[in-house]
Amino acid sequence: MGSAPGPVTQADLIRWYQTLAGIARTGLGFTQSLYERERFEEVLAVAADIRAHVEAGVDTDTQVVEWLAEVGDGVAGYVTPKVTVGAVVGNDAGELLLVKRADAGVWLFPTGWADVGYSPAEVVVKEVHEETGIECEVVRPIAVLDGLRRRFTRIPLYSIVFHCRRTGGTLRPHPLECLDAGFFPEDGLPEPVAGADQWADHAFRAIRGEDVPVMFDPPRQPPWRGETHDLIHEREPDERHDGDT
Repeated sequence: MGSAPGPVTQADLIRWYQTLAGIARTGLGFTQSLYERERFEEVLAVAADIRAHVEAGVDTDTQVVEWLAEVGDGVAGYVTPKVTVGAVVGNDAGELLLVKRADAGVWLFPTGWADVGYSPAEVVVKEVHEETGIECEVVRPIAVLDGLRRRFTRIPLYSIVFHCRRTGGTLRPHPLECLDAGFFPEDGLPEPVAGADQWADHAFRAIRGEDVPVMFDPPRQPPWRGETHDLIHEREPDERHDGDT
């Protein structure tokens, strides 16, 4: 028998209400049964109650109406996590490119939403240049992360992070998205850096040329409970295909 689960955390509740809301909206997007629609709407109401318990100022009726407005038909109604793409860009001095985000005032590697019509690697090159003015080449992915699992987002989100090398360009922070940008050494990171304890060591190892494995979030048993010390798992380099980019 497994060990008894620990106390329910706020992160647990956020993931539970997001999951219930996603299941219900997906069901509403596919079902033609009036009975099933009523049941899925009840599930949405439960999810809204959980959110109201976690987040102050949430009106459950309004939240249900907002979720119902997002329901599509068929495949368009299948609710999936959003995707962001990030870039760990190193220069010849072994420094890491960081931007100070205008929306939160924290430092982080360049990252943005995945755009339709671009591959993830193409988004990386575009995002780095748009946010910082720096040109780069993509080496390979070094992390695939679950935002809810790692508690850096309150919405279902996957983050794909690529190791990149600077190839040119001039630092030119985007006037709307970035308060500042620059290259920093491992022992001289600015403050505050978002989540540096989870990714900075991995990033600088890649910049130094180490054959770092891909960081990802391993399955939990059971999948609905787990703490942050269970998060990081790295696939060994010899398990990676030569064509991984």
